[in-house]
Amino acid sequence: MHAANRGEKIAVFFVNNGIYGMTGGQMAPTTLVGQKTTTSPWGRRPVNEGFPLHMSELLATLEAPVYIERVALSDNKNIMKARRAIRKALEIQREGAGFSFVEILSPCPTIWGKDPVEARRWVYEKMVPAFPLNVFRDRKPEIPANTLPPQRSVPEVLELAKAESAGISTGPKHAHHFREMSIKVAGFGGQGVLLLGQLLTEMGMDEGLEVSWLPSYGPEMRSGSAHCHVCLSKERIGSPLISHPDVLIAMNEISLRKFASQVAPGGLVLYNCDSLPADLALPEARVVCIPASEIADKLGSAKAANIVLMGALLEETECLAPETAIRVLRDKVKNAGLLEIDRKALEAGRQFVDNQVRVGALSQPDGFAY
Repeated sequence: MHAANRGEKIAVFFVNNGIYGMTGGQMAPTTLVGQKTTTSPWGRRPVNEGFPLHMSELLATLEAPVYIERVALSDNKNIMKARRAIRKALEIQREGAGFSFVEILSPCPTIWGKDPVEARRWVYEKMVPAFPLNVFRDRKPEIPANTLPPQRSVPEVLELAKAESAGISTGPKHAHHFREMSIKVAGFGGQGVLLLGQLLTEMGMDEGLEVSWLPSYGPEMRSGSAHCHVCLSKERIGSPLISHPDVLIAMNEISLRKFASQVAPGGLVLYNCDSLPADLALPEARVVCIPASEIADKLGSAKAANIVLMGALLEETECLAPETAIRVLRDKVKNAGLLEIDRKALEAGRQFVDNQVRVGALSQPDGFAY
């Protein structure tokens, strides 16, 4: 309704078969009066379930839509009319003329319990009288030109030119050795899992990469399970969902056991502990065990464990510049004391990889570091 009211330049095809056919045959907003479904076994009753909604008529009361028509798949003649309506809606979308809506009265033989021929006849005899076929709107809206918002480029909106003229760096010259890198961060709520993902995303954006961040957490924000997907890419990102991450940052054992097997072969696992569980099957990835919580606690705040792991990630993969991390942290953390702890945590994570992981890896022929 709101997309139609704004006149979004899209075409909507509303398949109306009077029932929720794909999920078990429940009553739908367009179910006819008297029609029986799994959730209205006595038939739809206006006094109890209300009347069916007439979407085309509802949308026709709005000013913005340019084309609204209801068609039916009941016989060859009406099927050809439906084809023309769909073609017209797509042409309107292609031309950017405005919002179009085609309601299609369609048979559902399986859920209706009818054969295809009988189902098409039922559309014509029962549905068409309840939902009359008609062209409800076919015009172009008159929108005053002075109502259009001023158009500005992305650099203007972000005031990048102003920042550069003031001598503020808008991103380091960092060589990204990957086309796309996917990272999954997982742990308990309260460990800074989602924040770590946000920081990595902002760092990537600061360095001119395409980025995405997709959080996921249970009903309990604190102590509940939480994870997020982060994608850094030189190209446009098709989906923020990551099935096989290049990197897994596991902040607890539960997350390690749950997601380690999903890491892409040859990827990286950063585990917040000094060793792997004895009964855990090793994934086909490089494993770096780092006691981030202990390191952060010694620095003054166990909450900085996520920053320790971020430092380890930057040093191990060189995906983003440490200078970018400092700049993003400085922008996010306003407390000077906490900012100093985060700065030390970032450096501690980098030093751990440099001084212990890489040295230890020389004695690990299988490529795993502990």
